[in-house]
Amino acid sequence: MSETAATNRERRLAWLDALRGFAALCVVFDHGSTLLLLPARSFLYHWFNLGQYGVFVFFLVSGYIVPASLERKGSVRGFWISRGFRLYPMFLIVLLLSAVAYETGHGTVANAGAHPLTAALGWVFMLQNLVAGLNVPVVIWTLSYEMVFYLLLAALFSWGIHRRSGWYATAFAVGAVALGGVLPMAALGRWSDSPGHGPLVLNAVTDALVLAGLALAVLSRSWPAKAGASLAGLVALVLVTVNQTYPYPWAGCVILGLMFTGTMIYRAEKEQVGRRLTVIVTVGVFALLTLAGVWHGAQRHEDHTWQVQWATSVLLAGVTFGIGLAIRHWRIPRWCAWLGMISYSVYLLHPLVFDFYRSVPALHRKHTMPDQALFFAGLLAVIIALSALTYYLVEKPMQRLGRRVAAWAGYATGAASGEGASARDDAPPADKALPTDKALPTDKALPTTDEAPPADKAPPAAASRSASSSTAVAGGSGGSP
Repeated sequence: MSETAATNRERRLAWLDALRGFAALCVVFDHGSTLLLLPARSFLYHWFNLGQYGVFVFFLVSGYIVPASLERKGSVRGFWISRGFRLYPMFLIVLLLSAVAYETGHGTVANAGAHPLTAALGWVFMLQNLVAGLNVPVVIWTLSYEMVFYLLLAALFSWGIHRRSGWYATAFAVGAVALGGVLPMAALGRWSDSPGHGPLVLNAVTDALVLAGLALAVLSRSWPAKAGASLAGLVALVLVTVNQTYPYPWAGCVILGLMFTGTMIYRAEKEQVGRRLTVIVTVGVFALLTLAGVWHGAQRHEDHTWQVQWATSVLLAGVTFGIGLAIRHWRIPRWCAWLGMISYSVYLLHPLVFDFYRSVPALHRKHTMPDQALFFAGLLAVIIALSALTYYLVEKPMQRLGRRVAAWAGYATGAASGEGASARDDAPPADKALPTDKALPTDKALPTTDEAPPADKAPPAAASRSASSSTAVAGGSGGSP
């Protein structure tokens, strides 16, 4: 890819990076303000939950960018290779740091010591929040929903029905209202009276099914590949429907509704679906998602403040994303885009920094507000510095390696295409619409929080083989929180 093309692509994605960086800082404030700046938190949280809002912005960004990455590659195999190299290196490092912090008395790992195998099995596919696993650090519960979205997206892509995002967003929004008050929590892990046995078996069975499904999806072609992707997607859908452990029964439908809405907005921008229809569906989805939380929250006896927080978090997340979309052609300050680039590390590492602060009593003297602001700024500087370090030493090199492995896998196997998409990383151009059937409100695509589309082109031989292959599915790339 030419230097000019790479620069143009970076500019196209800068607004998304800026949104990710902003969302990450909102979550940092949410957790840090429980230790410092409590008066500011107390005032703000009468009407607005900054952490919840930041997470919703993350999911909208993921929904916008991840599917486009998959479609551009046209390969489920490449998608999972890219996702693996994007998410797992930092995820594993944070798990290791959490264990070290716990052993040295500077962190909390809850019951991991009592049920280490259960915890480990829950982390294999990052589904820990859906299999009664362990969210360590606490923020990784959102990764479970990211993984569900990826599994569903790959299954839909394998059948060539991934462009109907408007229908999916609407279905999940309706589900949030209609089913959010009756869906169970952690229903599949309750069959055993022996502590830990039920979750252990559930985690093992879940991992086996997802692994079998992904293996078929990435190693096979035609019907076996479709069956494998469908199996993994179905397992994810069942888990998010009846086995969430946090935060609410309707959370899964709300989150998936947001993500598919993000995809639909992308498709509207690329003129793959009518903009008027997109506006109507988007407004309807946000209205339903707001209603779901307010209504079901009242049934669960959540107080009025919680309901106000829910409504403002959902609606302002939509407004924020809309503002970002409106100014996407503006020149975004480099530091804003840079914060987005390191946002995954910021998101994962900040709870460890706050846990360390919490574990040192000498730091907890009664401080004045100016002193608290200085302490908070100092902790934020530490978080950003550590995140920059891990981004340049871990994330960026592993992303680069992932692109090479994905390109090699496509070249070595003749990656099959989905809906005629090319296997080349940069085809079709990001600023051109992909062909689609406009009869239905389709989704859009691109990467939560994640990476920019790969810059490297796959070898020409791989592209030609991919273009000539049939409906078999093999590789792709995506994004994350």
